[in-house]
Amino acid sequence: MIEIDIEKKMGNGSGSLALQVKSAFQSNSVTRILGPSGAGKSTLLKIIAGLVLPDKGTIKFENNIWFDGQTKYNKKVQERQVGFVFQDYALFPNMTVEQHLSYGTTDLNYIRELLEMGELDQLKYRYPKQLSGGQQQRLAILRALSTKPKLLLMDEPFSALDAALKNRMMERLKLIFEEQKTTVIMVTHQDNEWASADNQIFNLESREN
Repeated sequence: MIEIDIEKKMGNGSGSLALQVKSAFQSNSVTRILGPSGAGKSTLLKIIAGLVLPDKGTIKFENNIWFDGQTKYNKKVQERQVGFVFQDYALFPNMTVEQHLSYGTTDLNYIRELLEMGELDQLKYRYPKQLSGGQQQRLAILRALSTKPKLLLMDEPFSALDAALKNRMMERLKLIFEEQKTTVIMVTHQDNEWASADNQIFNLESREN
Protein backbone atom coordinates (compact mmCIF):
# COMPACT_ATOMS: atom_id res chain seq x y z
CA MET A 1 0.00 0.00 0.00
CA ILE A 2 1.12 3.56 -0.75
CA GLU A 3 0.14 6.05 1.95
CA ILE A 4 0.39 9.71 0.98
CA ASP A 5 -0.29 12.72 3.17
CA ILE A 6 1.47 15.71 1.63
CA GLU A 7 1.15 19.38 0.74
CA LYS A 8 3.00 21.19 -2.02
CA LYS A 9 2.68 24.82 -3.07
CA MET A 10 2.48 25.27 -6.83
CA GLY A 11 3.18 28.63 -8.44
CA ASN A 12 3.87 32.00 -6.84
CA GLY A 13 1.86 34.97 -5.65
CA SER A 14 -1.47 35.36 -3.89
CA GLY A 15 -3.26 33.22 -6.48
CA SER A 16 -0.93 30.24 -6.12
CA LEU A 17 -2.34 26.74 -5.81
CA ALA A 18 -1.69 24.11 -3.18
CA LEU A 19 -1.51 20.42 -3.96
CA GLN A 20 -2.97 18.57 -0.98
CA VAL A 21 -3.21 14.79 -1.08
CA LYS A 22 -4.19 12.48 1.74
CA SER A 23 -4.99 9.01 0.46
CA ALA A 24 -3.88 5.38 0.29
CA PHE A 25 -3.42 3.42 -2.94
CA GLN A 26 -3.57 -0.36 -3.01
CA SER A 27 -0.51 -2.42 -3.97
CA ASN A 28 -0.57 -4.74 -7.00
CA SER A 29 -3.31 -2.71 -8.66
CA VAL A 30 -3.80 0.16 -11.10
CA THR A 31 -4.85 3.55 -9.71
CA ARG A 32 -6.02 6.16 -12.22
CA ILE A 33 -5.43 9.79 -11.29
CA LEU A 34 -8.07 12.09 -12.77
CA GLY A 35 -8.44 15.83 -12.51
CA PRO A 36 -8.44 19.10 -14.47
CA SER A 37 -5.35 20.53 -16.12
CA GLY A 38 -3.16 22.31 -13.60
CA ALA A 39 -4.45 20.32 -10.62
CA GLY A 40 -0.99 18.84 -10.02
CA LYS A 41 -1.35 15.30 -11.40
CA SER A 42 2.13 15.21 -12.95
CA THR A 43 3.57 16.91 -9.87
CA LEU A 44 2.06 14.21 -7.66
CA LEU A 45 3.80 11.49 -9.69
CA LYS A 46 7.13 13.33 -9.43
CA ILE A 47 6.65 13.70 -5.67
CA ILE A 48 6.06 9.95 -5.31
CA ALA A 49 9.17 9.24 -7.39
CA GLY A 50 11.28 11.61 -5.30
CA LEU A 51 11.93 14.03 -8.16
CA VAL A 52 10.01 16.84 -6.41
CA LEU A 53 9.95 17.40 -2.66
CA PRO A 54 6.67 18.16 -0.85
CA ASP A 55 6.59 21.14 1.49
CA LYS A 56 5.45 18.88 4.31
CA GLY A 57 3.88 15.55 5.08
CA THR A 58 4.76 11.87 4.69
CA ILE A 59 4.94 9.20 2.00
CA LYS A 60 5.09 5.48 2.82
CA PHE A 61 5.39 2.52 0.46
CA GLU A 62 4.64 -0.90 1.93
CA ASN A 63 5.24 0.52 5.44
CA ASN A 64 8.66 1.92 4.44
CA ILE A 65 9.06 5.67 4.84
CA TRP A 66 10.01 7.43 1.62
CA PHE A 67 9.50 11.00 2.80
CA ASP A 68 9.03 12.59 6.21
CA GLY A 69 8.86 16.37 6.26
CA GLN A 70 9.17 16.56 10.03
CA THR A 71 12.47 14.64 10.21
CA LYS A 72 13.68 15.94 6.81
CA TYR A 73 14.09 12.38 5.53
CA ASN A 74 13.85 11.78 1.80
CA LYS A 75 14.62 8.35 0.33
CA LYS A 76 16.88 8.62 -2.72
CA VAL A 77 15.22 8.32 -6.13
CA GLN A 78 17.39 5.36 -7.18
CA GLU A 79 16.50 3.48 -3.98
CA ARG A 80 12.74 3.67 -4.51
CA GLN A 81 12.68 1.10 -7.36
CA VAL A 82 10.24 3.23 -9.34
CA GLY A 83 9.66 3.16 -13.08
CA PHE A 84 8.49 6.43 -14.64
CA VAL A 85 6.82 7.00 -18.01
CA PHE A 86 7.18 10.74 -18.57
CA GLN A 87 4.64 12.69 -20.59
CA ASP A 88 7.42 13.96 -22.89
CA TYR A 89 9.03 10.47 -23.00
CA ALA A 90 12.49 11.73 -21.84
CA LEU A 91 14.32 9.32 -24.15
CA PHE A 92 18.09 9.32 -24.63
CA PRO A 93 18.81 10.69 -28.14
CA ASN A 94 22.13 8.82 -28.43
CA MET A 95 20.67 5.38 -27.60
CA THR A 96 18.90 2.95 -29.90
CA VAL A 97 15.64 1.30 -28.93
CA GLU A 98 17.49 -1.82 -27.81
CA GLN A 99 20.07 0.19 -25.85
CA HIS A 100 17.30 1.94 -23.94
CA LEU A 101 16.14 -1.45 -22.67
CA SER A 102 19.59 -2.91 -22.03
CA TYR A 103 20.28 0.15 -19.87
CA GLY A 104 17.70 -1.27 -17.43
CA THR A 105 18.35 -5.01 -17.75
CA THR A 106 20.93 -7.47 -19.06
CA ASP A 107 18.31 -10.20 -19.52
CA LEU A 108 18.26 -10.68 -23.31
CA ASN A 109 15.12 -12.81 -23.20
CA TYR A 110 13.28 -10.11 -21.26
CA ILE A 111 14.49 -7.43 -23.69
CA ARG A 112 13.15 -9.55 -26.56
CA GLU A 113 9.83 -9.97 -24.74
CA LEU A 114 9.51 -6.22 -24.21
CA LEU A 115 10.33 -5.43 -27.85
CA GLU A 116 7.67 -7.85 -29.05
CA MET A 117 5.15 -6.50 -26.54
CA GLY A 118 5.68 -2.95 -27.78
CA GLU A 119 5.80 -4.04 -31.43
CA LEU A 120 9.27 -2.50 -31.74
CA ASP A 121 11.27 -5.66 -32.47
CA GLN A 122 11.82 -4.56 -36.08
CA LEU A 123 12.98 -1.12 -34.95
CA LYS A 124 15.47 -2.06 -32.23
CA TYR A 125 18.44 -0.40 -33.93
CA ARG A 126 16.71 2.93 -34.52
CA TYR A 127 17.28 6.10 -32.49
CA PRO A 128 14.42 8.17 -31.01
CA LYS A 129 14.58 10.77 -33.79
CA GLN A 130 13.89 7.95 -36.27
CA LEU A 131 10.70 6.93 -34.47
CA SER A 132 7.17 8.29 -34.66
CA GLY A 133 5.53 9.82 -31.60
CA GLY A 134 3.62 6.62 -30.90
CA GLN A 135 6.76 4.51 -31.22
CA GLN A 136 8.61 6.83 -28.85
CA GLN A 137 5.80 6.57 -26.34
CA ARG A 138 5.85 2.78 -26.47
CA LEU A 139 9.63 2.83 -25.99
CA ALA A 140 9.20 5.05 -22.92
CA ILE A 141 6.81 2.45 -21.45
CA LEU A 142 9.15 -0.44 -22.24
CA ARG A 143 12.15 1.36 -20.79
CA ALA A 144 10.26 1.96 -17.53
CA LEU A 145 9.40 -1.74 -17.40
CA SER A 146 12.96 -2.89 -18.13
CA THR A 147 14.00 -2.69 -14.47
CA LYS A 148 10.90 -4.62 -13.33
CA PRO A 149 9.93 -1.80 -10.93
CA LYS A 150 7.82 -2.46 -7.86
CA LEU A 151 6.00 0.80 -8.55
CA LEU A 152 5.28 2.15 -12.04
CA LEU A 153 4.23 5.78 -12.52
CA MET A 154 2.71 6.62 -15.90
CA ASP A 155 1.91 10.15 -17.08
CA GLU A 156 -0.58 10.06 -19.99
CA PRO A 157 1.11 6.91 -21.35
CA PHE A 158 -1.24 6.24 -24.27
CA SER A 159 -1.91 9.74 -25.62
CA ALA A 160 0.00 9.17 -28.88
CA LEU A 161 -1.46 5.73 -29.65
CA ASP A 162 -4.47 4.98 -31.83
CA ALA A 163 -7.34 3.04 -30.28
CA ALA A 164 -6.38 -0.38 -31.65
CA LEU A 165 -2.74 -0.12 -30.65
CA LYS A 166 -3.64 1.26 -27.23
CA ASN A 167 -5.95 -1.69 -26.58
CA ARG A 168 -3.25 -4.17 -27.60
CA MET A 169 -0.71 -2.47 -25.34
CA MET A 170 -3.07 -2.38 -22.37
CA GLU A 171 -3.89 -6.09 -22.70
CA ARG A 172 -0.19 -6.96 -22.77
CA LEU A 173 0.59 -4.62 -19.90
CA LYS A 174 -2.14 -6.17 -17.75
CA LEU A 175 -0.44 -9.55 -18.09
CA ILE A 176 3.01 -8.26 -17.18
CA PHE A 177 1.63 -6.26 -14.23
CA GLU A 178 -0.04 -9.39 -12.87
CA GLU A 179 3.07 -11.50 -13.45
CA GLN A 180 5.44 -9.02 -11.80
CA LYS A 181 2.96 -7.84 -9.16
CA THR A 182 3.47 -4.24 -10.21
CA THR A 183 1.73 -1.36 -8.45
CA VAL A 184 0.70 1.22 -11.05
CA ILE A 185 -0.36 4.85 -10.69
CA MET A 186 -1.45 6.39 -13.99
CA VAL A 187 -2.40 9.95 -14.85
CA THR A 188 -5.11 10.19 -17.49
CA HIS A 189 -7.61 12.73 -18.82
CA GLN A 190 -9.98 10.02 -20.04
CA ASP A 191 -12.49 8.59 -17.57
CA ASN A 192 -12.81 5.30 -19.44
CA GLU A 193 -9.09 4.67 -20.01
CA TRP A 194 -8.05 1.43 -18.31
CA ALA A 195 -11.48 1.29 -16.68
CA SER A 196 -11.96 -1.84 -14.58
CA ALA A 197 -13.80 -2.85 -11.46
CA ASP A 198 -10.46 -3.84 -9.94
CA ASN A 199 -8.89 -0.42 -10.48
CA GLN A 200 -8.96 2.56 -8.17
CA ILE A 201 -9.85 6.10 -9.21
CA PHE A 202 -8.43 9.13 -7.44
CA ASN A 203 -9.83 12.53 -8.37
CA LEU A 204 -7.33 15.29 -7.77
CA GLU A 205 -8.26 18.92 -7.22
CA SER A 206 -5.84 21.70 -6.31
CA ARG A 207 -6.82 24.41 -3.87
CA GLU A 208 -6.15 28.13 -4.14
CA ASN A 209 -4.19 29.68 -1.30
